[in-house]
Amino acid sequence: MKEIQTGSAWGLRSLLSQAVRAGDTLYISGQVARHADGRLVTENFEAEVRRVFDNIKAVIEAAGGSLRNVCKVTAYLAAPELFEQFNAVYLTYFDHEPRPARTTVCCQLPKPFLRVEVDAIAWLGRE
Repeated sequence: MKEIQTGSAWGLRSLLSQAVRAGDTLYISGQVARHADGRLVTENFEAEVRRVFDNIKAVIEAAGGSLRNVCKVTAYLAAPELFEQFNAVYLTYFDHEPRPARTTVCCQLPKPFLRVEVDAIAWLGRE
């Protein structure tokens, strides 16, 4: 296994790796709406979701891939009423076929100010 880290995305290095590559598979830790320097995104929910996917994109690119390599996404939303807004932004990042398999869970996130967290799995081998 190989740890993947980038300064272009937020991550708690003392607790987790931003991603771990095992063979051709990249496991990306849950990303939240924080800039690389740790500042929270507070403008609106759309901006939060965009920051999350920009972080995921940065981690994948640090491993030599792109969002087209994502095969599975798990999204955690703080409330069901965020689902449609999340989908609208999601489709701007995954506007290609086939889209990744996805699970969306509504749950209480670990901090009350967090409304979205997303983790992903990407395959970096050849088709």
